[in-house]
Amino acid sequence: MIALIQRVSEANVTVDGVSTGAIGKGLVVLLGVEKGDTETHAAKLAHKVGGYRVFEDDAGKMNLNVSQASGELLVVSQFTLAANTTKGMRPSFSGASPQEAERLYEVFCQACRQTGFKTQTGQFGADMKVCLVNDGPVTFWLQV
Repeated sequence: MIALIQRVSEANVTVDGVSTGAIGKGLVVLLGVEKGDTETHAAKLAHKVGGYRVFEDDAGKMNLNVSQASGELLVVSQFTLAANTTKGMRPSFSGASPQEAERLYEVFCQACRQTGFKTQTGQFGADMKVCLVNDGPVTFWLQV
């Protein structure tokens, strides 16, 4: 399971012009599910995302996690993160897990909420428009 996280000052996602989620300061989490991922992977990744220290403390060091920074999460499913791009000029999605992806996406979001993170979402499988202001820019690839 893959999470591409971006520290943002604000972000929102819309489907057909209707907002499905919006946050102020926080993290946009682009979530990719791969074959072999499990509920345990989803829970571990949610814990890692929530605890990852990417926000600045009073000394200007990245020492605060999203909760300590009074931030929120905006979780957006993104199957293209599971693409194999090592050969040719066209991505292969043989590593993606469409059968389990939606369920594990929901497990991940629920794990974030149960840990106490304010969590907004996109709409699984929809053609979404994601707008964000990347703060830094700060972007990390997390994988479990």
